Amino acid sequence: MKSDKIYDVLVIGGGAAGMFAAVTAAENGASVIIAERNEKVGRKLAITGKGRCNVTNNSDAGTVMKNLPKNPKFMFSCLDAFPPSEVMAFFEGEGVPLKTERGNRVFPVSDKAYDIVDALYNKMKKLGVKTVHTRVTEVTSVNGHVTGAVTESGVISAENVIIATGGMSYPVTGSTGDGYRFARELGHTVTELKPSLVPLETQGGCAEMMGLSLKNVTLSIKETGKKKPVFKEMGEMLFTHFGISGPLVLSASSVMGTVTEGKYTAYIDFKPALDPETLDKRILRDFDERRNMKLANALRKLLPETVIPAVLRSADIDGDKQVNAVTGAERARLSASVKAFPLEITAYRPIAEAIITDGGVSVKEIDPKTMASKLIGGLYFAGEIIDVTGFTGGFNLQTAFATARAAGLSASGGNCP
Repeated sequence: MKSDKIYDVLVIGGGAAGMFAAVTAAENGASVIIAERNEKVGRKLAITGKGRCNVTNNSDAGTVMKNLPKNPKFMFSCLDAFPPSEVMAFFEGEGVPLKTERGNRVFPVSDKAYDIVDALYNKMKKLGVKTVHTRVTEVTSVNGHVTGAVTESGVISAENVIIATGGMSYPVTGSTGDGYRFARELGHTVTELKPSLVPLETQGGCAEMMGLSLKNVTLSIKETGKKKPVFKEMGEMLFTHFGISGPLVLSASSVMGTVTEGKYTAYIDFKPALDPETLDKRILRDFDERRNMKLANALRKLLPETVIPAVLRSADIDGDKQVNAVTGAERARLSASVKAFPLEITAYRPIAEAIITDGGVSVKEIDPKTMASKLIGGLYFAGEIIDVTGFTGGFNLQTAFATARAAGLSASGGNCP
């Protein structure tokens, strides 16, 4: 491929941010070409939310910022200009009815992520966005201004380039980290990259409890040497052969730093609705009813059966002991273990299993209103490649759409608020 045409805007990456940036730029009258290495656009978008696509969170810009543990202030301008209500209006305007579920999570009424992908793709076609399926190998520049890109199929010339290549999570969808290399080659700083919204491995794993899903428990993550937990929240989680996963765990991973031996310990409160005194009364009542049972059997109304052996080990009590022989000190240890069952965190799961990548192009080098590079003329960033992360609940896609709108509008000569 060798085109003599010089496009107004080249978008690298055909994911959520890339397609939205292309749509925005084309709506603003720019000639736009999008380079996507996969055979189809929107591969990662199509599998988000377990194939349902949690497209945004039905809240205001301030709430979104509170759910961005990494660089929320950077997002103020573009979220103020393009809050969740605007994202919802866009997709409903393109014929995709939406619904709001628990936690203000927004999904297509159809529960099909492909409806979101198709809405963006059809909008691009309608606006005349050219799509080429090829891998970009280099973003070119002359005298401090981008000139386009070199691809495996040839050269694409463009006045402006938007890098929207995503992170390094789900590499099978094309997120292989190329965008970070482009940014570095153009002089940008890329912060430390690690998995975020990812399951956690624990010492010895949790094979005996594998598959058990917990609801209405409180998960706390404590860092050695710090008084306050780095994370504490009630919700849902589950045990796996390698450790722990589920919504609570994914959110916790996004506020943790580099995991080293002995640095982080997870504590599970199996009975957050009961204070220690009330829990002790509950245990005494159960013991009174089952005084001649083995302790492990007597706890089955209090705890899921598969966690009882681990809780008793943590409390250093023999599960074969008769209930009527349990001492007051042992009962106190049991109560403590139920309220704060400890698991040492040993590692994040591989970045390929993460929902998003923590880290990216430094926000210090990006204009927060336009997403323009402060180092290279005509260069813009959108989506996950930027060093901003959010919790689960539609916040990451919201930031993708908001940054994409700002980048697409500015790259096409529009005025950003």
